[in-house]
Amino acid sequence: MPGDRCPQCGLVVALYRASLETLRRGPTAPAAATAAVFRPPVPPAMSASPIPAGPPAPAVARHLRFHGSAGELFGIHVVNALFTLLTFGVYYFWGKARVRAYLLGATELEADRFAYHGTGRELLIGFAKGVAVFFIPFALLSLLPQIYGAPRELTSALNMLLWLTGLLLVPVAMVGARRYRLSRTSWRGIRCSFRGAAREFVGIFVVGTILTSLTLGLYYPVFVTRRQAFMISHSYFGSRKFDFDGRGRELLGPFLVMILLFVPTLGLAWFWFSARRQRYFTAHTRFGAVRFHSEVTGGRLAWLTLSNWAALLLTLGLAWPWTVARSLRFTFRFTTLRGPFDVGDIRQDARAASATGEGLAGLLDADFGVS
Repeated sequence: MPGDRCPQCGLVVALYRASLETLRRGPTAPAAATAAVFRPPVPPAMSASPIPAGPPAPAVARHLRFHGSAGELFGIHVVNALFTLLTFGVYYFWGKARVRAYLLGATELEADRFAYHGTGRELLIGFAKGVAVFFIPFALLSLLPQIYGAPRELTSALNMLLWLTGLLLVPVAMVGARRYRLSRTSWRGIRCSFRGAAREFVGIFVVGTILTSLTLGLYYPVFVTRRQAFMISHSYFGSRKFDFDGRGRELLGPFLVMILLFVPTLGLAWFWFSARRQRYFTAHTRFGAVRFHSEVTGGRLAWLTLSNWAALLLTLGLAWPWTVARSLRFTFRFTTLRGPFDVGDIRQDARAASATGEGLAGLLDADFGVS
């Protein structure tokens, strides 16, 4: 019809409108086919294949650091000795607490110092309890049979009984001393604690002592490793415990070598074994994901020990502060903490502890052999 054409150019209007609609809608091919045709290829560098992992980041080695000095410790030692003499020995316990507070306060980990919260009064009361409960009865049972002329059989039986009782008291004192000292130690405001049962350690100690005697000392590596395992695995920092996974039979070989070389080396082989034991104990101690590591050697340990002894003998004990500071720096120098050190989830979980075991340990000289 004439009305369907443009009067000027003669273009059919209906065809023109249909062409515009087709251009507006775009291609009518299926979406999947269109995507397959027009999708640009993915460059190889942008593919979804996993990126090869690089070498793992080296574990950060952390050190304990001692910032104290032998001079400051000597000043504390002199004042303690003076006041101990003036108070007829009573101030000894306050002096002991003061030395511990200084040593822990000068020890640093991750830019934070440790702290000691024990007091001389606690130590004095613990010592008095140890004397009243254990020392006085022991002394009476030892002296009274001799004073009253008791038969030899009775005296021998009492001596055997006292020896067995002492054998039981030594491990009790060791556990009590460790429980007290850890309960009075803190870092970043969080207290340490010890949660081992004394009766369990008594069994380890008594059986170990007897088997060491019956085997002429061959059971010693197993014995000391079991002691160490008990003390470490029941120690806590806040709510997190330490772990120990060493086995004593792994030290049996080095111990036998030490025995064979003890006489030819004039006893120096013992320092070699002691260093080997220290490295082993340290390597098998863990705190969460943190592993401990020691690089101490027998030669270095022998030089430290022998030179400290010589200094104490030549100075009549006046070099004691120097030997203490030197020994701490020596230990921290060769000991590292390796692994992720995450303590953010640790909460305060302090435990009560009395100083009776500490006092008993002082009476029995039972503070030995456990790190």
